[in-house]
Amino acid sequence: MNSLRSGLMWFVPLTVLLALTPFISNNYIVQQATFVCMYATLALSWNFMGGYTGYPSFSTSAFIGLGAYAGAILQNGGVPMVLAWVIATGVTGLFAACLGYAILRMKGHYFAIGSISIVEILRLIAASWSSFTGGGEGLNLPIFRGGPEYAGMVFLYAFLVLMLVAVLATVLVDRSRLGFGLRCIEQNEDAADMVGVNVNASKIAAFVLSAIFCGTAGAMSASWVSYISPPDAFSIVMTLKVPVMAMLGGAGTMFGPVFGALVFVVIEQSVLSRFLDYNQAILGLIIVFLIFFLPGGLLRSTLFKQFKQRILTKDPQESKP
Repeated sequence: MNSLRSGLMWFVPLTVLLALTPFISNNYIVQQATFVCMYATLALSWNFMGGYTGYPSFSTSAFIGLGAYAGAILQNGGVPMVLAWVIATGVTGLFAACLGYAILRMKGHYFAIGSISIVEILRLIAASWSSFTGGGEGLNLPIFRGGPEYAGMVFLYAFLVLMLVAVLATVLVDRSRLGFGLRCIEQNEDAADMVGVNVNASKIAAFVLSAIFCGTAGAMSASWVSYISPPDAFSIVMTLKVPVMAMLGGAGTMFGPVFGALVFVVIEQSVLSRFLDYNQAILGLIIVFLIFFLPGGLLRSTLFKQFKQRILTKDPQESKP
């Protein structure tokens, strides 16, 4: 309960600030706030599999791309935008359930390789199936009416709501029997099976949870940009970005991925945007740094704990005369 309370102390003000962005800042800042919400959702999604379960999943872009293409095809077929998002979420969840039944039999490096290969397979299918997906030319979507400022505000609030739903799902899982089972799997999968945890069902549930929010975010992102193509929808760079965000804030925590997404957007705009040709190399270096020097993420770091302790408790030396 203490971790939930301390997390809400900074998460609630952040949410309020993000919601007020359209009224206190320009369209560029609104765009960055939207990226924070979208990235936080993706990092929270990855956290179910990579954080709680400890499986090194690199299939995030597969779910983003699948949701983007499902939503785009439905919208171009005349389905209302929000309904297209809902159906795309269901399609992505069903795909993840079927895929998880097969791929979750692998462990460790084999699972990592298998999960990242799904991204490339779906990208090749999207690039080759031109009659259905538009092929290499991609797909255009109807431009959102109302002008850039109105569209920016609408999609900011859409991604903000999605982020809040992902946070709620994380809190519920963290406090549930499923969350306990996932932590047991992360510690020792064989021992978890021996003490009564339904390992296969728990892993598939975590895999589906890690997919559905990505599918929704992909469909919403396609509507936001009004265009998708195979390299953008199934981006390997995004597959690397999302684990970095979760690990940066604290994988396996309730609010760490949100904090990591916020920090990552700042890093991306101030540093990575200046070295576009070396993004993958820089992300790789950040991953190595996090694994060796900051394995618990920023929210579990000694510096952050000391800062939180000073805020939550009064220094006893100050009360002495």
